[in-house]
Amino acid sequence: MAVPNGTKAHPTTFILLGIPGLEAAHVWISIPFCFVYVLSVVGNSLLLAVIKSEPSLHEPMYLFLAMLAVTDLIISTTTVPQTLCVFWFRDWAIHINACLAQVYLLHTLSIMESGFMLAMAFDRYVAICNPLRHSAILTHRVIATLGLGVVLRAAVSVGPHPFLLRQLPYCRTNVIPHTYCEFMALVNLACADMSTMSTYSLVVAFLTAGVDLILIVLSYILILRAVFKLPSKEARLTSLGTCSSHIGAILGFYIPAFFSILTHRFGHSMAPHVHIIVANIYMLVPPMINPIIYGVRTKKIRNRVLQVFSAVNCHTIS
Repeated sequence: MAVPNGTKAHPTTFILLGIPGLEAAHVWISIPFCFVYVLSVVGNSLLLAVIKSEPSLHEPMYLFLAMLAVTDLIISTTTVPQTLCVFWFRDWAIHINACLAQVYLLHTLSIMESGFMLAMAFDRYVAICNPLRHSAILTHRVIATLGLGVVLRAAVSVGPHPFLLRQLPYCRTNVIPHTYCEFMALVNLACADMSTMSTYSLVVAFLTAGVDLILIVLSYILILRAVFKLPSKEARLTSLGTCSSHIGAILGFYIPAFFSILTHRFGHSMAPHVHIIVANIYMLVPPMINPIIYGVRTKKIRNRVLQVFSAVNCHTIS
């Protein structure tokens, strides 16, 4: 594909290159991307259907899990179809409004996902460390307030991003070496002093996801301390198994997220395709593994899913 020699200061269209250096392998790379995306959609949709249809699952943990599932569905759908269009159909062009909308959604949803993980960690902390007051503390009103607070925090903190990006002069090029529109990818194209905007974005990331991670770690430290005080060995092993799987999901979200944030700003010597692949893993893997870790490994949800499939099989046989 020929890259234009010049571009307007305020282009109406950007060009997404996909993964620079791996263009010949785009079709092969698209196969796991598509497979993981389908698993994400099926897993999160099934999880939402099970939680909605089963009244016994209308508890704080599962309601927060439903919020997380909705976020996962939207965040993966915001990026993967666009990426597959680049890989399969060489549909590189994206209008600036669509690009800015994608930037806003990606960063808003990422902060929301972090917030819902913190809410779930808080629920587990109350359930294990203060079980007698769990239902009194986490009422449906409190759950709704926490959910709304997570959404508003994300929407407000990322709100300035698209408006600031819209005003920037992109006189260098309109070609984005990425599979989707990302805040720092656009900032790097601008021919203006971007130190203030880059610092603002970094501060937002650490005041939201960074603080969330610190509070999640603190919650699980208190949870583990309470677990080791349990009198029954079986109860300790069960609780530790649940905590370890949840911690795995949390690390699977935060490690690629902070790697992507930091390498965009400080890892200029890193090969571009490494950063872009990690950025896509960050968008692909957590939405796929969250239904498995939080859903399948949760006894109530696992039993309900098995009941649904058993009923379907019996109906099919009859």
